[in-house]
Amino acid sequence: MAMPFRNLQKWVFLTLILTLLFSTPCLSQQTETGQYPTRPITFIVPVAAGATSDLACRLISKEAEKFLGQPITVINKPGASFTVGIAAIAAAKPDGYTIGYSGHPGMFVPPLTSKVPYHPVKDLRQVMQFGLMNVAVTVKGDSPFKDFKDITEYARQNPKKLSYGSGGVGTLGHLALEQIAKREKVQFTHIPFKGSPEIQAALLGGHILVGTGDFTLGLLESGQIRLILLIAERHSTEYPRVPILSDLGYDTPAPTFLNVAGPKGMPDDVVKRLDDAFSKAMKEPAFIKGMKEFRFTIFYRNGKDLDNYMAANYDAFAKLLKEEGFIK
Repeated sequence: MAMPFRNLQKWVFLTLILTLLFSTPCLSQQTETGQYPTRPITFIVPVAAGATSDLACRLISKEAEKFLGQPITVINKPGASFTVGIAAIAAAKPDGYTIGYSGHPGMFVPPLTSKVPYHPVKDLRQVMQFGLMNVAVTVKGDSPFKDFKDITEYARQNPKKLSYGSGGVGTLGHLALEQIAKREKVQFTHIPFKGSPEIQAALLGGHILVGTGDFTLGLLESGQIRLILLIAERHSTEYPRVPILSDLGYDTPAPTFLNVAGPKGMPDDVVKRLDDAFSKAMKEPAFIKGMKEFRFTIFYRNGKDLDNYMAANYDAFAKLLKEEGFIK
């Protein structure tokens, strides 16, 4: 017997309501995570435009766009040893549309020695690591110092006459050399500068004997400066013969990562999507070529491991800063 028209209407209406009720959560979840991203992404870089770390972040972001299907807009927020930019990343809405580079200068020392509006471990979620920067001990090209042993021997024979420049108190270069001086029972004279260009100018001008920090590739390749030591945890693929701290028996923390991070609370699906896109970007020829030109080492670490790495380094720097008398 045919169903009465009025009953048919009720049956269709009920079916429609049930379909909507059961499908709405799935559709909502798909809109929030499954289809991410649906609009442009902002990538915050805590250094000035044109710095090598800025160029590396722009390089990988451009390649990651291909796999995300949305543009990535890089915004520079330099200031106060990376803390301005990192604070902006930590304060962003945790939806994956504001991410950035949380570089080592603002992750460990400033949060322990001064008041900053974020906690590097509690307020950030790491997405992935894509490379390693170069932080080095350099001398003038015609310097009599051939290795780091020459530097410590000179300092031992000439107390306080071994002058070195760094990017400021609490930088990797400063902390590493001060800890080495303490262990070797020698005295260095520290001269802080605003950045690597000033350090290298002072080195070339003979105003300091040793420099620490980043370096200009042109000066190195022209022989005007020479690498003595890399303040790093791993040997550089570009400078495999240059020793690192552990080769000389020092265990000073030296995190020199290039990474992608976001605010705490980002959904797992979003983090996975970002990790997947940036990991694929690392394999693109343009990225590989660019990193080689910068002389940076390509190195991958997933978000979970990077979170643990950040926490371990935060604890290591707290211990080091107490030993050096920077904090109680």
